[in-house]
Amino acid sequence: MANCTVRFMLGNHAVAHAALEAGIAVAAGYPGTPSSEIIEYIFEHAGETGTYVEWSSNEKVAFEVAYGAALAGARALVSMKHVGLNVAMDPLMSSAYTGVRNSLLVITADDPGMWSSQNEQDNRWVGLHSHIPVFEPYNPQNAADLVKLSMDFSSRLNHPVIMRLVTRVSHVREPVKVCEFGKPIYASGYVKDPAHQALVPANARLLKGELVKRWEEVKALVEDLPHEYVDDGKVLIITSGVAYRYVKEALEDLEVKASTLNLAASVPVPRKLIANAASKADKVIVVEEGDPVVELQVKETLFDEGIRIPVYGKAEGLFTMVGELTLINVREGIAKALGVDIGRVVNHQYVANVPPRPPVFCPGCPHAASFYELKIAAARARVKPVFSGDIGCYSLGINPPFNEQDLLTNMGSSIGLGMGVLRGTGGRQFIVAVIGDSTFFHAGLPALVDAVYNKAPMLIVVLDNRYTAMTGGQPSPTQVIDIGAVARAIGVKHVYTVDPFNVKGAEEALRDAIEKVKGGEPAVVVMRRACALEAVRGRGALVVRYTVDADACRACGICYNLLACPAINKLDNGKATIDQAACVGCSVCAQICPYGAIRPIGEPSGWLSKWGEL
Repeated sequence: MANCTVRFMLGNHAVAHAALEAGIAVAAGYPGTPSSEIIEYIFEHAGETGTYVEWSSNEKVAFEVAYGAALAGARALVSMKHVGLNVAMDPLMSSAYTGVRNSLLVITADDPGMWSSQNEQDNRWVGLHSHIPVFEPYNPQNAADLVKLSMDFSSRLNHPVIMRLVTRVSHVREPVKVCEFGKPIYASGYVKDPAHQALVPANARLLKGELVKRWEEVKALVEDLPHEYVDDGKVLIITSGVAYRYVKEALEDLEVKASTLNLAASVPVPRKLIANAASKADKVIVVEEGDPVVELQVKETLFDEGIRIPVYGKAEGLFTMVGELTLINVREGIAKALGVDIGRVVNHQYVANVPPRPPVFCPGCPHAASFYELKIAAARARVKPVFSGDIGCYSLGINPPFNEQDLLTNMGSSIGLGMGVLRGTGGRQFIVAVIGDSTFFHAGLPALVDAVYNKAPMLIVVLDNRYTAMTGGQPSPTQVIDIGAVARAIGVKHVYTVDPFNVKGAEEALRDAIEKVKGGEPAVVVMRRACALEAVRGRGALVVRYTVDADACRACGICYNLLACPAINKLDNGKATIDQAACVGCSVCAQICPYGAIRPIGEPSGWLSKWGEL
């Protein structure tokens, strides 16, 4: 019997550990909050097991790596955040047609409340759309259990499965039972079967029929999953995922009895189990995180079974359709459905009076220098750009004093949307597309090809900080592949690679690139300098910080108003001061000070040179 213990674990770590216990052989993903820690944990332990793991260039590629491994017969996992599944939709839909030869676990970490995302997309709809079952855990231990269960489910049917995590499962810590890692289950070789794995129309038509039959098998097997049912009253509350925890606490607070049915799989729902439980009830309440995915299936089930009792949920306005569920809104919704007075319930919510803290660039962030230089270059070149932005740390360029993100919708949108504005205004707008290094390889390349092919005169600024910094500092392909060389290979004639910490050189390159765009051709400027957080990690002793000579400072405010480095503060007399605990020695403030009032405390060249090597 495997040695087991209990550890206090992050939900994502529990998921990853369970996958390693279950013999995962291949794992791939693209970083995105709240999913990133899954692949990171597998990276940390892959050497112990022999599991192959990679950060892929985007979610589609990650899906295809795991999908191909599962087609060969290996146990495979792919992980991404909810909007990343959109990028992988093409192979995901195909995977349901072909099936797999072992287990393919597709993890989507949804983000209700949009803590780090542009929307609240509920990927349980994808399960219904693709005929792929969706498992939905409610806490880290349950997530670990369902990982192993869902992988076995996938192997049994030779069909992919989706696990839908949410932030309150991925990013909470609780005790979790963990056991020894299993031996990775690799394929002994690839068995050719083009009739099932080559989706030309003649094959796909037959496979769609097989998929419909296999979906009926899925529906039957879902009935036998370990759903949690408690028969305790004439009201039935059906839950899935984190909603189960809120419901249990709400019932205790309200001091009412109700039967509860928590679904291990929310797509498809166990229709027989639901019908049997509902047949004993006078009313049904459905509580779930996100959209009314379970609710609609429950209503359909009861209608088909001839069970005519009221069903209350999001469609009736009892629970929020916007943002996360909370104990308070779940309790209020249940109380309203039951006609219970909620006034006697003590509200234990603690509200802290925390001062507002708008998000800002980190001290020494090269992106702040890049936005400063871009603003100055545009002003001196007498252009008023439309800034087409993208997803990443540089999204903060939308804030004052930069105000250089006019459009920002999705990964890789900057170049494509910029071209759309250019064409939609008849070429009258000057377009600056701002994109990061990881995003450039993720989704920017096809748009850049389009810009070259269709001769779009626009300035494309690639902020290359060498890491996927917004999601925790995962390595970027730019550490191996030179972005400037890629742009030239695609056909961009005017390519500049500059260091944003060389303020004068960066501004001159940007002004020259602007003139080339005015002349009717696209230009690419790569602003290359490693993320400040990654630069100082383990190198704190090398940092040469800067200070302000109060006598030389003339209170012009350029450093704190235009560069807006959070390490620089304004004194009551308008002069600047630098927080030595926050400064990381980027030198930009010293370069832009017109009075030479900002100076290094020591010789900075060694530190800046070391930083530049990253």
